[in-house]
Amino acid sequence: MADTGSTGGPRDPASFINPFTQVPIEITISVGKARPLVKDLLRLRPDAVLQLDRRVDDPVELFVGDKLIARGVLQELDGDQEGQLAVRLTEVADLRNGL
Repeated sequence: MADTGSTGGPRDPASFINPFTQVPIEITISVGKARPLVKDLLRLRPDAVLQLDRRVDDPVELFVGDKLIARGVLQELDGDQEGQLAVRLTEVADLRNGL
């Protein structure tokens, strides 16, 4: 059965808005990984320093689930949002064929 608009004619596919584009998703930003021994993990206390496998100026990775979707650099916002952490994207995966 053909999809018709209010005029009774076929609906223009370009005007169709996929309802899933309005669903929020969660993006995880990975700044690095640590691999401490269990004994060192059990000794962690406030003010302890856990060394990561990356440097401050290394790019961060953005994931949806386990799918890498982009890379970027951390930055701090200015103005009314001063102190808010953000990511400036430097690479974005081609997501037209899905995640």
